[in-house]
This record gives sequence, C-alpha cells and structure tokens, in this order.
Amino acid sequence: MMVPLILLLLSLAGVAWAVLLPGLADLLLLAVPCALASLFLLLRSARGRVARAPRWVVIDGSNVMHWQDGTPRIATVRAVVDHLKAQGYSPGVVFDANAGHLTSGRYQHDGALAAQLGLPADRVMVVGKGTQADPVLLAAARDLGARIVSNDRFRDWAGTHPEVREPGHLIRGHFHAGALVLELERSGS
Repeated sequence: MMVPLILLLLSLAGVAWAVLLPGLADLLLLAVPCALASLFLLLRSARGRVARAPRWVVIDGSNVMHWQDGTPRIATVRAVVDHLKAQGYSPGVVFDANAGHLTSGRYQHDGALAAQLGLPADRVMVVGKGTQADPVLLAAARDLGARIVSNDRFRDWAGTHPEVREPGHLIRGHFHAGALVLELERSGS
C-alpha cells in the first residue's frame, strides 16, 4: 500500500509543477494519467485489505449432531453453524452417510442437509456409504487451512494428520443449560 501512495504523491507533485511552471505544461500529459493510475492502485490495495480472506472452519456434523443430550439433531448442527457465522467464520460441514437416517429416518444428500443448515450446497458433504468421514473431514480442513469443530480427538488419524495434536486446531463444544459453548480461543494466542 505504500508504493501506490508514493506514486500518487509524486504524480500529484508533477501535476502541481506542470500547472505552476508554464514551461512544464507537457508534464501534464504524463503526470495526470500517472496520478489516476496510482489512485486506482491505492484504492484497490485499500479495498483488498478490508476484504479479509475467509476464516474457514470444518464441522464434524456427525459428532456435533449429538451434543444436545446425546440425541442426533440437525438443529444442533444448525446452532453451531449460526454461531460460527456470527463470529465471522466460514463453516463447512462433513457428515457420515447415515446422518439423514439418524436425524430424519431417511437418507439425505448434501443439498438437503445444506438447506437445513442455511449453507450453500458446496459447503456440506455427506460421504458415501461405506466411506469413513474422518479422513475426508481432515483432508478438507487441511486443504482449507481450517480448524475443526468436534469433540473427537482423531487419535487414529494423528499419524497422517499431526495438526490434530496442535493446541487450538480442534474446537470442542457442548450445550450447557440449552446454550452453546464453543472453545473458540486458541491456546497460546
């Protein structure tokens, strides 16, 4: 952001010299376009700083759905999604193939669960029957540079995904007296 600012100041100085000194009128042909271009770069740079990259978080939907009294509910996952969105996170959710059966008695695909969670369909994944969700969830989190919301410790996967042992990588949670409690603060930060 410093370079466009310096270019803008130099260009404006050139415009001022060309206006104040009659012999440098031709300098306007160069200084004005440079001033406009540097102003454009400065505004674009400032806008880029305001629009932050998404803070991704991947939710273990099959784990989270049991957080309220052990009964699988899609509403429990929705409460976590809504809370994370309110905190500025961009959540995605990964479910085991049987998630729909557990919450509604029938299979539900990505789009159906996404609609119930208030998320775009590309942010929800139901793994195929016979596929373990954990490696898919861990790979998605790694690809996005995301933290994971789950009470699972993923000990079976720590060899291939050592990040699960890093403090703050896993976000634990529960419901207490009907209110959601998430451990969003990273240890040591």
